[in-house]
Amino acid sequence: MPVPAAIALVAAGAGVASKALNGPATLGLALSGALLGDILLFILGRYMGWTLLAILCRLSVNPESCVLRSAESFYKRGKLTLLIAKFIPGVNTMAPPLAGSMKMRPLQFLRFDITGAALYILAYTSLGFLFHDFLAAITRGFQTAGHVFGEVLFAAALVYTGYRVWIYRKNLVYKVVPRVQVEELASKLASDEANKVLLVDVRSHGYYDPDASRIKGSIRIEPNNLYEELKTLPKDKDIYLYCT
Repeated sequence: MPVPAAIALVAAGAGVASKALNGPATLGLALSGALLGDILLFILGRYMGWTLLAILCRLSVNPESCVLRSAESFYKRGKLTLLIAKFIPGVNTMAPPLAGSMKMRPLQFLRFDITGAALYILAYTSLGFLFHDFLAAITRGFQTAGHVFGEVLFAAALVYTGYRVWIYRKNLVYKVVPRVQVEELASKLASDEANKVLLVDVRSHGYYDPDASRIKGSIRIEPNNLYEELKTLPKDKDIYLYCT
């Protein structure tokens, strides 16, 4: 921090090409740094579960899509997600704690995470290594036109800030999620209104298996396949969702 990993790795690759940095030591330190962060998040995810995921996703503009996008990747690819996670913004941070919360075996996590981290590090350091002359020319150009570059950077920062504010305001609606107390719902189910109520279990992949207990009378839908699942829900009932 605060330099993004990809930029730091490209710069490191250029440093290795110009003999300013030692290649094996640079790669070793980069891999160690990636693994230290991932192992910490994996352990925290194992013991904190969705609490940690919720904390991480609060940094996102839309927490619901943040969790769902990461869980969907695991649902589709399983542990292979760890091989490509670092290349996908958002999923890169969420993959290790998600693997921990799903009780992936530590040695299995390490095998896949080390491979994924190595692929990511080699991809970006190789980019810097191969194009170090081009990067050096750009750097010299920036130094020559430093004043102009500063103005462009400032304008870009303003545009980006405006965009983030617009996205934030657009997604405010997702922060309002209506909820019901268990006692209130239980009394409805015990009354004459029971036939107008549908309970839906929406636990996602990794938190549900065919032998899992459900509330009596509820149905199960897979949240990672919502588009198709929603077609099967009745339109003449009040639908109540529950998760973990």
